[in-house]
Formats: sequence, structure tokens, C-alpha cells
Amino acid sequence: MRFQSLLLATGFAALAALPASAALPKAESFPTASGNVTITPIFHAAAIIQAGNDRIYIDPAKPADITGLPPGDLILITDIHGDHMDADDIKALSKSGTVVIAPAAVQKTITQAQTLANGASTTWLNWKITAVPMYNIKHNQPNGQPFHDKGRGNGYVLTYGGKNFYFAGDTEGTPEMAALKNIDVAFIPMNLPYTMTAEEAADAVKAFHPKIAIPYHFRGQDPAVFQKGLAGTGIEVRVLDWYSNTAK
Repeated sequence: MRFQSLLLATGFAALAALPASAALPKAESFPTASGNVTITPIFHAAAIIQAGNDRIYIDPAKPADITGLPPGDLILITDIHGDHMDADDIKALSKSGTVVIAPAAVQKTITQAQTLANGASTTWLNWKITAVPMYNIKHNQPNGQPFHDKGRGNGYVLTYGGKNFYFAGDTEGTPEMAALKNIDVAFIPMNLPYTMTAEEAADAVKAFHPKIAIPYHFRGQDPAVFQKGLAGTGIEVRVLDWYSNTAK
């Protein structure tokens, strides 16, 4: 009896020692010809993209709570700013064999990253990954320097099972965004002074008309304004929870 009690006590102690898992927001699931793609917000611009056994992280960074999250097979980084590139989080979410893809500016810090230049494409398992330029046109710093220089960062179009998922990164509505075709799901930023207003984001989305538009990276902006701006266009807007999962 005492031995059984000791086992129980030891078991409870071991359970208590395990780290708690991050309380992630609700995931969205999208059907493709190769099975569902599930996308779960983590925080701000960070998300998990899963299909089959593939687990992809995009822009994991503080103050997101990544406690207990399993390592990724692929990590995509869009830019050098701290809300997109976090060396500690990348290390925590990596394992032997994890591939990191990023623009060259990121590789200066995340040295294991494989680089992908604006406009270039690569394949990873059953995914095609295309880098889309992300940059400022009119929202600049007081000295006139853009917050995001053209050529430095990447948005990404991920193609899987015949469907195209676009993560725009930090950008305004650029000619390259307007030229996109057949985008099924688009994740669009809106925050000042770094990217664009909700109204400008809606106008940018109208130019390439994805089937579904999801605002992200929108701290300080009202996604309902973005939603109103796309009313009557036939573009479905989904507003997700991007700001509840912060590290304690």
C-alpha cells in the first residue's frame, strides 16, 4: 500500500513538473486536393500551418507563448524585425532536420537559414513556396527611410494540394501584391505606421481578389473596418484571435 502510494505521489510530481502548453486560439481548416490545411494563429504575425505530417511555423516571435509546442519541420521568416525574427523561438521550435527559409537579410542572424529572394520559388516536400516582395511605398520613417525596404523581406505564397495561401508579411499594397493570381486565402497586415490602414488593406485586397482574406498583424487597427471595406466584393473575411496567446 505504501509502495502504491509512493508510485502515485511520484506520478503526480512528474505530471506537475511537465511544462504547461500554450493555449492557442481556434484553428481554421481549408480543404485541398491533398487533404486539409490547418492554420492556427499563435500571436500577431506568427502561425502554425499543418497538413498531413507537415508542420510549418511562420514568424514565431515574442511575446507569443510557445510553451509545449512541438518542433516544426519548416520555419519561414519574413523579415529582420523582432516581431518576425526571434532566434530563441526559432531554436526552441527546431529539431534535427528542421529547415529554415528566409530572405538574405535574416540569414545574417539566423545563419542556418536557406535564402529565398523576392520573386523566387522553391519546393519543400509537397509544398511550393514563392517569395513575394513586401515593402513600404508611402508609410515611411520621419527621415524618409521606409520601415521596410524593397528587396529586404519576403511575403510567401504557399501552394499545397492546388490551393494558394498568401502570408503578406509587413507591406503596403504593392504592384506585386496586386499582380497575384488565384489566391485562396490571404493573410494581410494593417498597422500604422509600419504597414497600412485597414481601409488601405481592404483596397489592396480588392486588387487581387482572394477567395478569403484574414487580417493579421493588426494591433492598433480595427479589423471590422477592413471587413466593412470588403463588403459586397464576394471576398470572405475571417477575423481570428491573434492577441490572446502571450507568454506569462
